[in-house]
Amino acid sequence: MSPLRPVSAHLDRLTRTAGGAPLLTHYGPAGERTELSVASFANWVAKTVNLLDDLGMADGDVVSLPVLADRPAHWMGLVWPFALWRAGLPAHLDDPDADAAVVGPIDPRPVAPTTLACSLDPWGRALADLPDGVADYSSEALAQPDAAASTSAPLDSPAWADGGRTLTVGDVAALEPITDRVLARPATAWEAVSLLARAILGGGSVVFTESDGDPARTASAEKARFVA
Repeated sequence: MSPLRPVSAHLDRLTRTAGGAPLLTHYGPAGERTELSVASFANWVAKTVNLLDDLGMADGDVVSLPVLADRPAHWMGLVWPFALWRAGLPAHLDDPDADAAVVGPIDPRPVAPTTLACSLDPWGRALADLPDGVADYSSEALAQPDAAASTSAPLDSPAWADGGRTLTVGDVAALEPITDRVLARPATAWEAVSLLARAILGGGSVVFTESDGDPARTASAEKARFVA
C-alpha cells in the first residue's frame, strides 16, 4: 500500500499533470455557473496561503470559517480549508476564540481580531462598504503572488473541527478517492469539503449546486454522477 500523502501534495501533483482539467463547478441559487480548473483553484489556494502569511497566521493560530457554515457549496469558501492545510494550519468551522475568521457577505461584522469577508460572487468580485475591522477577501487575495510554499504538517496534526468531528491530516488523506465527475447538493460544510478533497485525492471533479433546478438534469448536462 502506498504511504498516505496530504491532500495538498495531491493538489500540487494535479496542478503539474492536469492543470487545465475541471475540478470544481458551482451552480448558485439562481443557476449561475462558475467552473474552476485545477490550476485556477490551486492559484486561489496559493494566493490565500500568502495572505495568511501576510496576516501573521502561524502554527498554533486558529482560523474559523463561518462562511462555510452559511454556504457550504460555494467555491470561494471552499478555497479556505485547502489553503489552511497547505499552510500547515487546521480549519475550524466556527470557533468564537479564533485568531481570524472568514465570514460571508450578509451583514459582515468583525468576529475575530482579523476578519475577512467573502463576497460569494460567482466570479469572486470584491465587496464594497465593509465596516471597520472587516477586510475584503477577494481584494486581499488577488494582490498576493501566484505561488506559495507548502508546509508539510505531520499526518497526526489537526486538520478539521466542526463541533461534531475532529479530523487529522492523515484522516483527510485516507478519504476514499473520487476518480470520476460527481454532482452533489451538500447540506453541510464537511460534506462539501470532503467531496472536494476526495476528488483531489483521486483526480476526479465535483459539481456543487445550490439551484432549485432538477439535480438529475444538471448531472446529465455536466456528465456527472449524482451522489447527494
